[in-house]
Amino acid sequence: MSYQIIPAEPKDYHRIMEIWTSAVKATYDFLSEEDFNYFKEVIPRDYLPNLEVYIIVEDGIANGFASVAEDTLEMLFIHNDARGKGYGKKLCEFMRKKTQFTKVDVNEQNPQAIGFYEKMGFHTIGRSAKDSSGKDYPIIHMSL
Repeated sequence: MSYQIIPAEPKDYHRIMEIWTSAVKATYDFLSEEDFNYFKEVIPRDYLPNLEVYIIVEDGIANGFASVAEDTLEMLFIHNDARGKGYGKKLCEFMRKKTQFTKVDVNEQNPQAIGFYEKMGFHTIGRSAKDSSGKDYPIIHMSL
């Protein structure tokens, strides 16, 4: 696999949102249409410009992205067409080396993500009934 992990720029936001949409449609069947549209609006407007975001690129195509804030992995999404090719693991390992993050919050209704982070060495340390936006999506707090 010949890939690069590079800092995202505003010109990448459209592709980042394509990746996010593809990943969410494939793995977040619990997300309401209203909340999907809410997040699709706020992520590029409120989150991406304020976070250090990295994209994983192969053959000129961004296949995933990740971001860390303080000691927490805030986002890691892989385009559905690129799942199962090791991009998530590569991004997670890169972000660990770069930022030393030790925590991740995962939607309880996304068992695939919980399993991924368990394979990456994380374990559950707590649970919240609502997500960081105050919406009724339980969150599993995980740590190394």
